[in-house]
Amino acid sequence: MARGLAIVTAAATLVLILFGGLVTNTGAALAVPDWPTTFGYNMFLYPWSEMIGGIFYEHSHRLIGSVVGLLTLALAAALWRRGSTLRVLGVVAALAVVVQGLLGGMRVVLRQDVLAILHGCLAQAFFALLAVIVLLTSARTRAPLARIEPSTRNLALGAAAVAYVQIVLGALVTHAGIVDHHLVGAFAVFVIVPMLTARVRRSGDAVAAPLASVLLALLGVQLALGVGTYLARFSSMWIPGGQATMLALPVAHRLLAALILAATAVLAVRLNATAGSNRESELESNRRLEPLDARNRIGASNRINELDPIGTTNAAATYPSLSPTNRVDLREFDTTSRREPSLNPIGTTNAAATYPSLSPTVRVSGCGR
Repeated sequence: MARGLAIVTAAATLVLILFGGLVTNTGAALAVPDWPTTFGYNMFLYPWSEMIGGIFYEHSHRLIGSVVGLLTLALAAALWRRGSTLRVLGVVAALAVVVQGLLGGMRVVLRQDVLAILHGCLAQAFFALLAVIVLLTSARTRAPLARIEPSTRNLALGAAAVAYVQIVLGALVTHAGIVDHHLVGAFAVFVIVPMLTARVRRSGDAVAAPLASVLLALLGVQLALGVGTYLARFSSMWIPGGQATMLALPVAHRLLAALILAATAVLAVRLNATAGSNRESELESNRRLEPLDARNRIGASNRINELDPIGTTNAAATYPSLSPTNRVDLREFDTTSRREPSLNPIGTTNAAATYPSLSPTVRVSGCGR
């Protein structure tokens, strides 16, 4: 149930980011001037017939945001029963969606661009968090973990951080027109992320390697969208499709940024979970070897203690075949006690040879004597 809720919530959040991009790039952010009401109506009772133009984008954004909020609360409740890390992530997601709603409302009320930047950046981080929850609730996380070099794990964390910084710089382009920093960030992303994907693909990890291939493909598409968005906004070059293309390019660019951030975050979690699993495996191996070492030490001390009075090791302690229960009676091999019976001159058996009590020194005299 938790996994299904996580997937649905992540999908709804991606649609929410799509409509957020439409609101921003169509200039419909303030098409509805009040909050939490819509032109005085209860937000959920506003007439559909009035949802035209910018009102359609803005009000739809609010409604989808409400759905995402309810789904997130349900997801947090489902994760609470799972305990441990998932419980914490569920609580963080619930808090984040509440803060996100407040930021969106305050953006309308206070009309400040800095709130719009925070609102957009938190939306991307929230989607990445949901992607991580989808990973951790998946049965594939129990797949055997490949051994990953520490440098690769650190590179994954760095890639996720750089991808998020690039999203923040992109928000500055949208709301403040600052382009230079975003271009530098793009260069960093296109250096670090391909390095990460190459290493992860060579690792052969059942989860990380396929995701690295997808991430590399997303990065290629994002490059094309970034170039197109730049040309559409900051050049006089003719763009096929006119206004529709000029709207679609930045919105798609924003969506791809969300997917790239989510992919790098999932890779970072997966690879660092591998490190934790390897450490746990080593500790478990050590715990298994400790009883064997203890038994070996005890056995050695027992052998040392089992000495004969003259100080030599008792062979029976080392070789069970010579233990007292199996010891061979050496008297059976005494040749002096196993003499062949001797014969008298007349051919009868000498009783003295068999019965020592009838030896000549004690022989009884013959009949009648």
